[in-house]
Amino acid sequence: MRIEVRLPDLGDEDDAVQGGVVAIWSAQPGDTLEAGDDLLEVTTDKAAFVVPCPVSGTLIEQCVSEGDRVSVGDLLGVLEAAG
Repeated sequence: MRIEVRLPDLGDEDDAVQGGVVAIWSAQPGDTLEAGDDLLEVTTDKAAFVVPCPVSGTLIEQCVSEGDRVSVGDLLGVLEAAG
């Protein structure tokens, strides 16, 4: 099953951040990941946030590149879920 990874809300409700810049991908297409592994890092004016892998599986596509500006809800990548 293919799983779309989208940028979640960053920060808490009182200090919600609506997006940032993709700083670095920690995983490359073809990498096998466990749920919770680091996928990529997004930086904002205030902090850097790691986007974790939501399920165990294989990263099959990066939909954004390092340096791209992304907003909450944007498609970041696609995983093929294990099992």
